[in-house]
Amino acid sequence: MLEKRVRELLDAAFEERTDLYLIDLDIAAGNVIKVIVDGDKDVMVSDCIFVSRAVEHQLDREEEDFSLEVTSAGVGKPLKHHRQFVKNIGRTLEITDREKSKETGVLEKADENEVTITWKAREPKPVGKGKVTVEKELTLPYEEIKQAKVVITFN
Repeated sequence: MLEKRVRELLDAAFEERTDLYLIDLDIAAGNVIKVIVDGDKDVMVSDCIFVSRAVEHQLDREEEDFSLEVTSAGVGKPLKHHRQFVKNIGRTLEITDREKSKETGVLEKADENEVTITWKAREPKPVGKGKVTVEKELTLPYEEIKQAKVVITFN
């Protein structure tokens, strides 16, 4: 009952703020509600406050006690929603597929169905000794991605 009501309130909030979207909703024992949101641009504290108020002000603590925590998707957390991939085009991702094969490359494309990353690799020359740098490309449908994270670099 509580989860259904919270989902309805979140849906209404995201209809009003179409730049924001739900990443995860968890309601634990004791009605501890945790909401993780992301946005097409960076999520600010004011965005989390907006979502929190959209839920909290419509629930009655007299009827059912609860606690509510609204946070943004953290840096370094796995990407879950295709809009997160679109937002991160041009950044370096580490992607693990369902066969547990892992590649790190620049996110070149992301649409409703799949992502494409590119990277450079050193491979043996086709003829003769030594190695040559080659461009690699991997396109994966979302259902084949076990985990994808933005690689954080400090320059």
